[in-house]
Amino acid sequence: MGKRTVRKTWRNDARIHPLMTENIDTLPVAGKGGQPRYVRHVKAKNANQAALLEALDRDNVVLALGPAGTGKTFLAIAKAVDALESGRVERIVLTRPAVEAGETLGFLPGDLEAKLAPYLRPFYDALGERLGAKRLKQALADGIIEIAPVAYMRGRTINNSFIVIDEAQNCTFVQLKMLLTRLGWQSTMVVAGDPDQTDLLPGMSGLADIATRLEQVGRIGVVRLTPNDVVRHPLVSSMLAVL
Repeated sequence: MGKRTVRKTWRNDARIHPLMTENIDTLPVAGKGGQPRYVRHVKAKNANQAALLEALDRDNVVLALGPAGTGKTFLAIAKAVDALESGRVERIVLTRPAVEAGETLGFLPGDLEAKLAPYLRPFYDALGERLGAKRLKQALADGIIEIAPVAYMRGRTINNSFIVIDEAQNCTFVQLKMLLTRLGWQSTMVVAGDPDQTDLLPGMSGLADIATRLEQVGRIGVVRLTPNDVVRHPLVSSMLAVL
């Protein structure tokens, strides 16, 4: 009875990300008397998302290009959490450029962390859906999950980690080159962004150029999603077609 109740609640919960499946697997929880816990899984909604998931399983460097709402960041973070929980990596490192989208946030009160919070909020949202608020808070406190702006990545070599670079269209060619060369042993790096929606001045974004060059390199996956792959409200895809 209890299991059916949980499943019904899960399927009817409007807060569940659209990429979540309705299938719920149960696994024993150590120290809980063998009681099952429910694990969320994601699945592709279209062929391009399936290609992205395949690339994330196969390649150490993956570029996911496409418009907003195609699941680039969510799928990357889902795979990052899976890799962490299975022991394939020791850490998750998430980064994105602190570029303002037509607004100035520097006047906001608080320390550097507080000022950067608006830029990093999408990471917290995606991680929260996968881990829950309590586990996410503990992982951040323990340093198992690190969220930082691009400027903090220079000079590092990141080993045994799953690295996600989001909003990469707001990085210059030099910044992306710097980020890509942070890749260390036993690490996977995902670069996600929409080359057609940059907040930089014309000609400054390096994402499209980087993607074209890396398509010629073996063992690097470049997946291009389209407005037809949008999994948000149906009007999002319609608006992107005319804007």
